[in-house]
Amino acid sequence: METFENGSMCHCPKGPLGILMKALFSLLLVVLIVGGIAYTKKLNKETRYVGQEIETKNSITVSGQGEIYAKPDLALIDLAVTTESKTVARAMTENTTKMNGIIATLKDLGVKEKDIKSTNFNVSPRYEWPPSGQKVLVGYIVNQSLQVKIRDLDQSGEIIQKAASEGANEIGDLVFTIENKDELQKQARAQAIQKAKTKAEELAKELGVNLARVTGFSENQYYAPYTDRNMGISSLKESAVSAMPQIETGENKIEANISITYEIN
Repeated sequence: METFENGSMCHCPKGPLGILMKALFSLLLVVLIVGGIAYTKKLNKETRYVGQEIETKNSITVSGQGEIYAKPDLALIDLAVTTESKTVARAMTENTTKMNGIIATLKDLGVKEKDIKSTNFNVSPRYEWPPSGQKVLVGYIVNQSLQVKIRDLDQSGEIIQKAASEGANEIGDLVFTIENKDELQKQARAQAIQKAKTKAEELAKELGVNLARVTGFSENQYYAPYTDRNMGISSLKESAVSAMPQIETGENKIEANISITYEIN
């Protein structure tokens, strides 16, 4: 019996026959070892792709944009009254009197109660710092704010003018918006999809391929209400009480941006 370097043993006779048997035995060991290594690599390769899609589908991605313009049907404005007095009671009384007058005027102009919303009420002390450096309480500031929805847009200028006459000394930007945008957004989306489909068909024709099916879709909608920044308090300090501002509503844009991915063959 003879032991090889790898530890295997062979019961081989001596002489030429023994030499031949040892050579055959060694060759068999080499074949088994090489075959085992190859089989292990094959298993590893197959395992690596379990649960994965090996074949990659060819595809193209196109985008489309839809834009719809429409006149606004609602205006939003913030009105505020700020008063100051040496006592809290006096500052609050003056503020409340002015704000009640503004609210009554709004209702007289046809603004419904549901469209008048209090958004802020604040009382804060006011200090001064004399040369001595010690702060001194000199009074109190009361601020009260409303947000008003104006449905009759032709009244926007009159509402601003009369609110200022009643004591509104802080008037925010006038914002024109569309209350129900759902149908307009659907129209913008449909327009964007049609543009993307047309683009995909043209591209497929130029490339000499066929559109198979939709494999991906994304959408991004954008809407920005129009803001008239000239209606702020800075433009009303001198003329708001005596002159009615002219309001132009213009049109608002509803925009849809979409992306479609098609499988091609």
